[in-house]
Amino acid sequence: MTLSDVKNGLAKQGYVADDRLAMALHLADSLGRPLLLEGPAGVGKTEVAKALAAWRDTRLIRLQCYEGLDASHAIYEWNYQRQLLAIRASEAQGGTSEAQLFSDEYLLKRPLLEAISEDKPPVLLIDEIDRADEEFEAYLLEILSDFQITIPELGTISARVKPIVILTANGTRDLSDALRRRCLYSFLDYPSRDTELAILRARMPKVEERLARQIIGVVQALRKEELEKTPGIAEMLDWAAALSGLGVNDLAKSRDEVQATLVCLLKTAADYDAAPPEVMDRLIGKVA
Repeated sequence: MTLSDVKNGLAKQGYVADDRLAMALHLADSLGRPLLLEGPAGVGKTEVAKALAAWRDTRLIRLQCYEGLDASHAIYEWNYQRQLLAIRASEAQGGTSEAQLFSDEYLLKRPLLEAISEDKPPVLLIDEIDRADEEFEAYLLEILSDFQITIPELGTISARVKPIVILTANGTRDLSDALRRRCLYSFLDYPSRDTELAILRARMPKVEERLARQIIGVVQALRKEELEKTPGIAEMLDWAAALSGLGVNDLAKSRDEVQATLVCLLKTAADYDAAPPEVMDRLIGKVA
């Protein structure tokens, strides 16, 4: 897999990757190393994993991190209900041995165990790792170092094939040095004007060129305003779909539609107050 292969493969899935991200993905694959993607919310970190899995025609296994996430929800747990039913059903036949109860039949595989159990390398997305606590990071070290998991009742399970691992972080807290050392790293920021226009063209080719340029210009300008929740790429695409669906072809001539469709871009009451019609007129005037 070459750098060009990565860019072209992702582009076919509607994801526009710059050279730095494409090289990071290429090296992560060729070296068998996890890739940590850091950056503000809404810049397409999660979409990288989705596009990569679609391009490689492989399974995407996602672990959504949150505060209090533990091994039983991320790695594995035993199906205690089935074990109890098995015990009751076998009592009349002399009982069930412990070895039978703690077997693959009663094992519930969670995302991390699923990822090392596949026959074809899946894409393992560990999303928003910075929302989990430091204790959970320790669970990841064995997996990210050796791609193996130790289950006391069964022993050590090693990966049949190495998954392609992508971790994302939004900067909620600092990640440990031990975790960072095990990963390659790339920072994703909001795209440039040209890159974001290319994203819009790739995802929504039917949007007229003039409208596409106006949308990108306004969204890029809005990000420079004092907002609580800066609109990301997904919000930009939602806004473009809404405007196009309403038949808008010129923002300067569609003031009411522009204000009505801000529900796609702005996510708090304070941000609505920061973008009244006069502000939107000013921003549109710069790109019209």
